[in-house]
Amino acid sequence: MTERRHDREFVRTFFTSPTAVEGEDDSAKMLRRAAGLRGMQAPDVWVPDNEDATAPSMRDEGAANIIEVISEHGSEFPGEIHPRMVWHRDSPETRYQGFQHMLEITDPENGAVEHIDGFVIPEVGGIDDWKKADEWFTIVENEHGLDEGSLAMSVIIESGEAELAMGDLRDEMGKPTNNLERLFLLVDGEVDYTKDMRAMTPTGELPAWPELRHNTSRGASAAGCIAVDGPYDDIRDVEGYHERMTENQAKGMLGIWSLTPGQVVEANTSPLPPKTGSWLLDADGEEVELASEDGVEVYDGDRLSLEATDGGYELRVGGDTRELTADELREELLGLTSYVPSMDDIVDSMEEFEAAKEAGRGAIAMTQSATLRIGGTEIDIAKDRMWDEATYQAAMTPISLFQDVYEHRPDQHEELEERYGAGVVERAMEVGL
Repeated sequence: MTERRHDREFVRTFFTSPTAVEGEDDSAKMLRRAAGLRGMQAPDVWVPDNEDATAPSMRDEGAANIIEVISEHGSEFPGEIHPRMVWHRDSPETRYQGFQHMLEITDPENGAVEHIDGFVIPEVGGIDDWKKADEWFTIVENEHGLDEGSLAMSVIIESGEAELAMGDLRDEMGKPTNNLERLFLLVDGEVDYTKDMRAMTPTGELPAWPELRHNTSRGASAAGCIAVDGPYDDIRDVEGYHERMTENQAKGMLGIWSLTPGQVVEANTSPLPPKTGSWLLDADGEEVELASEDGVEVYDGDRLSLEATDGGYELRVGGDTRELTADELREELLGLTSYVPSMDDIVDSMEEFEAAKEAGRGAIAMTQSATLRIGGTEIDIAKDRMWDEATYQAAMTPISLFQDVYEHRPDQHEELEERYGAGVVERAMEVGL
């Protein structure tokens, strides 16, 4: 993985707020509300949105509101602040308007720039368009006496051109003709991407675009950036939001756009290791989390049953019934079960491997065992997994994320210690260092 160039190695949440709301006595009220978020309700990256979330007629006022709110509250906001400016690959007029707003917002005399970490640029096209945006950043920095590269640039992938441009980043970054090393987040914008691709579905719903999410995650990894998925607009569908995040995390995309403080809480929590471990059982195609009762993992559904017989066991899965010996049953159940480790489990395993490595061993076996109860019948199972350096490094990702969160989000310390316990948090901050 290419080395990150910014303070944050992980971004879980990308939260947008309108910069100016029409018809309100205080058009900046949504900005003020967002600026006061703390703890798990506060995002890793807050995006005062002077583009799609703000009416075109209100954008000048929106830029002024950004200055007012961030100059007053930016020092206390616990996450990073990256306003979104207007930009469009096909519109010089739009690009110029965004440039003028950037100049205004970053003017040191206005008091906001010291709290701003960067800007988000939407609707980029091919790699030359990315370099145009980067040049605006460089001009803004020089105009106001800021260090070159001090303002991070994040882009929203909303076109086929932008998707293809991610493949050019490794060749372009680091050339003396640009400052593309300032790139921070690569964010998917599936709505405009769908429009650009002229895609449609029978229901009018957005396509899932798993290829775009994979390509963005791959592009971010290759370029040392961070990948963030686009908005999930059914804000009441918490289960669907979790499913989307789980799919993304398997692709290496650990961040997601959040539209409400409630979604921020879910997205801040989702990539963290669970508080307690759990056993999962494939019950005739349905994955079920087993209930833990006095150290026994219990399945009480009707898709699977188990009975002891004189010669062994009778296992029924759906409409299929099999007579098995104890060893055959254990082998069958090992194929149907999996374990989701807790934070404590992960830290235990890492500490054990670190101790083994210190003693000169390059690989060790880690055992997971449980007593299962299915239909009143109990049986013990155990599986061994070999840990070597590659396994250790893969297991380090959730711990590295936790360490990054704990370092950069002191406002979440209390909630994290309540979730895991102070002892586990202390140990998690020490492994891998």
